[in-house]
Formats: sequence, C-alpha cells, structure tokens
Amino acid sequence: MLRPTNATLTILGAVLVTALGGILLLGVRGGVDPAHLVTISWLVLAYSVSGLVAWRCRPRNRFGPLMVLTGSAALAGSLIWAPEDSLLHTAGQALDVLPLVLIVHVFVTYPTGRLRGRAEKLIIGTGYAAAFGAQVAAMALGGLTPHRLTVVDRPEAALLLYRIELVVVSGVALAGVGLLMVRRRRHGRPLRRSLTLLVDSFAVGLVTIAVLLVVGVFGGPAFPVVQRISLFLLGVAPVAFLAGLLQARLARTAVAELVVALRADPADLRTPLAAALRDPSLSLLYWLPPFGTWAGQDGRAVGLPADHRRVTLIDEDGEPMAALVHDPALRDEPELLDAVSAAAGIALRSGRLQAQLRANVEELRGSRARVLEAGQRERQRLERDLHDGAQQRLVALSLNLGVLQSRLGEDPEAKALLAEARSEIAVSLAELRDLARGLHPAVVSAHGLAVAVESLVARAPVPVRLRVDLDGRVREAVEVAAYFVVCESLANVGKHAQASSATVEVTRTGDQIVVEVVDDGVGGADTERGTGLRGLADRVEALGGRLRVWTPRGGGTRVRAELPCG
Repeated sequence: MLRPTNATLTILGAVLVTALGGILLLGVRGGVDPAHLVTISWLVLAYSVSGLVAWRCRPRNRFGPLMVLTGSAALAGSLIWAPEDSLLHTAGQALDVLPLVLIVHVFVTYPTGRLRGRAEKLIIGTGYAAAFGAQVAAMALGGLTPHRLTVVDRPEAALLLYRIELVVVSGVALAGVGLLMVRRRRHGRPLRRSLTLLVDSFAVGLVTIAVLLVVGVFGGPAFPVVQRISLFLLGVAPVAFLAGLLQARLARTAVAELVVALRADPADLRTPLAAALRDPSLSLLYWLPPFGTWAGQDGRAVGLPADHRRVTLIDEDGEPMAALVHDPALRDEPELLDAVSAAAGIALRSGRLQAQLRANVEELRGSRARVLEAGQRERQRLERDLHDGAQQRLVALSLNLGVLQSRLGEDPEAKALLAEARSEIAVSLAELRDLARGLHPAVVSAHGLAVAVESLVARAPVPVRLRVDLDGRVREAVEVAAYFVVCESLANVGKHAQASSATVEVTRTGDQIVVEVVDDGVGGADTERGTGLRGLADRVEALGGRLRVWTPRGGGTRVRAELPCG
C-alpha cells in the first residue's frame, strides 16, 4: 500500500469534514432530530479521524483506510436525509445498512485490516451481500420511502426482505463476536491492558449492532433511542484505538526516560524495557556465543518461542546480541520497538556480559557437582572393594589363626605370638573399616541418614545430645554430604575444641535439610587454612547448599549446613 503524504491526508480530511457539514445541513433542512445529527456526526468523526491518524502512523497497514471507509460509508448513508425521490436520497437508502457491516469488518480484522481465514471471508461477505444486495432488492420492490429504484410496488414483500436483511446482518455481528472469542481462546487474552480494553470494546460493539438490528426488525417507539445509544457506543471503539495509537506515539518520545532508567539500574534491564513498551509480559534473552544458546538474565539456557511475531532480535555488527519476547501486538508498532531497542543497545551489551558470567558460574557449579559425583562414585567403589576384598581376607586370616592357636598345644611362646598377630589383625581391620567409612559411609546407603548419624554420635569423643527430625529419605548425595558435615565436625570437636559436650541437630525444613553441630569448646577454629571445613564447604556448595561456621574464641564452635533436597 502506498504511503500517503501529509497533504493527501489533509485534503481527504477536509473533504470529509466538508461533506459532513453538507450532510448536517441536509438533516437540518429535513427536520431531523438534533440528537440524531449529533450521534451521526460522532460516529463519522470517530471512524474518519481515527482512520486518518492510523493511516498516517501505519501506512502499510490496511486498518486505517478501512476505518476511513467506514466513516465515509456512515456519511454516505446519511444522504437518506436528502429530499425523497432524489438521487441523493436513493443513494443514502441503498447504503443505509452498509456502515454496520463495515464496522463488523473493522472489529474482526483488527489490527491488520485483512480477512485472515475462510470463515472470516464468508461471514463478512455474507454481511455485504445482505447489507447492499438485499437492500437494493428490497428497494426494487418499493422500499420504505419513495426513491428512484422502484421496479414493482410490493411494499409488503419489500418490508419482509428488509427484515430478513436486518436479521442476517445481526447474525453476522454475533458471528463476529464468536470469531473474537475463538481468537482469544486460541491466542490467549491480550497481554497489554490497553489492548485488552480495545478488544473488549470491539466485542461490546458487535453485540450492540446485533441488538440495534433486532430492535429495528420489530420497530416500535423505542427504536430511535436504542439507535442513538448504539451509534454512540459504536463510536467508542475507534476512539479507544486512537487513544492507544497516540499513547504509542508518546511512548516513543519517552526513550530518553528509558536511557536514564537503564543507567540508574543496569542490573535490571527487563523492568524499564517492559515499562517503555507497555508490556508487562516482556522477557529479555541474551545470545551467548561461547555456549551457542540463548539464556535469560540468570544465565540459564532457554529457547526462543516458535511464534516469530513475539520476538524482536537486537544485533551488534550483524551478530545476534539479545532478543525481546513480547506481546505479538507490538509488531504493529515497529517505530516503538526500534526506538527502545536502539536506546537499550549499550545496556544490553553489559547485560549480556553479566548473563554470560552467570552462565559461566552455572556451568562451573554443574562441573563441580559432576566432579563431586564422580569422586563419590569412585570412593563408593573403593569402599566396596575394601569391604569385599581386604576386610574379608583379614577376617578369614584372623579366624584361621584362631584355629591354629587351638591346635598348638601347650607351647606358650607360640600362643603368645599368635595372640599378638590376631591383635594386630584386629587393629588393622578396625583401621581399614575407618578408612572405608571415610571413603564412603555404607551405612548411609543401606539404612539412611538418621541411622548413620546415630552411629557417629555413638562413637563421638564427647557426650553428644542428638536430635533428628527427618521425613523419609532424600537423594543419597545430600545424605552423604550431611553425614560428612556431622562426621568432620565431631572429629574436630575431639581433636581441637577441648569441649566437654556437643549438640547435633539434623532437621528437614521445607525443601532443605539443615545440619547443625554445636560444641562448648574453646572456639577460634581456622576455617581458611584447614582442609576439613574447606572441603565440607566445597561439598555442600557443589549441591547448591551453604555452609556457615561461627567460632568466636572462648565461645565454642557452631557449624550449620543447609542442603537443598527438593
């Protein structure tokens, strides 16, 4: 569609205003009720002015010209106020119902002005056939007022055909409501509030047309009042559209405010962008070349929506940098999208670096978790090999030595040597079991965290008050980490704390397991140089948890681990 110049639109607007003035003059001379003159003027101006502005702002869109055509048709239909049996009156009567079908056409085809499917084309085509074809046919049978199209004078048949025409057009309006409902169900409620109000006003307008025509079929003294109210309501939708259009134009002038907002809070780019685009559903994605994927502001990989109308790409030197995922209706405001995208360019570059940093951290966290898991599997294998291999052989050797000791007779020296050998085997077996338990606590895998912690407390070097409040099992990696927190903490109590007692609490709070070990020792533990607490922190953090240590001098030590288990 050709882009109209300002002069062309100005001339067209002047022609419409002049024509409206002439129509109003006809109405005044014909004794038309002033209230009806005002209502028609409102309807004509609402569609004509809104259409001209839309045509100027969106020249490649058919919606603006369609609205201008609707206002012009309403103006032409008012020629019915001309003297009866004149050509102007005949033309006005032939076009009397056509503006209502054009209004349905406008509402159904928002925002492109194009009929998009077979159902829409059939419904609107039926409306035009009834509003013009049936109207001319009824006029050929005599019509309701004298005119120049009468072929045969059959007023009863003309009235019947006219009523059928009104019923059909009323059905077209209700079918338009159905189309809007199907579209909303398929695509969802519009995400922008102004657009929601506009589409809702379209549905109200279509129902208004149906009511007006049904009342017109039955006639009666209430029809003029219903007609004026209906025409007034039908003029609200284009005004709402015009208000949204002007608001969009004003939004483009507010890009400077967006720049200030982005500079004030560069960490949160989505909020000012959503405000500038007036789209609360907006989401912001970044292209991360090192990973070959799109990611959100948190650095987590996501995919682009399949609907390309929801995505606006922002590039840098021909390479994708970011993507705005927004309400598809924003595609009808390309100038606003371009202005916001340009203003946000510098901040988006910074935001992409932050997203890439978060993605690196996420990748590092995942890598650390995988390393920990692989190490845990290897430790579990070593523990199993020690249990099934070396420990079993030592036990068998101790049993054989016991049998041999019973067969030696009364040689005291040999018996003493065998007893010493069995004692050394027992010590080695205990050390080997401790080593295996340090590699992987088999008791956790077999019986769960609660039993494993009870076994630790039973071997603790100081009296320990234990409280365990767990509801079932969780992931083994979490249980093993919690076990080692208790194990290492109690070992430190025995080696360094000089404590007389300790408390161990293992509880589940929501989607976390909280492990807390407190002693009454001397405190002052070195959390940086020692490998024990640092290793515990690495193990806990690799699972997405947190380890904290409070160790004031002379005030004991408190170790608290929070492990996610959801």
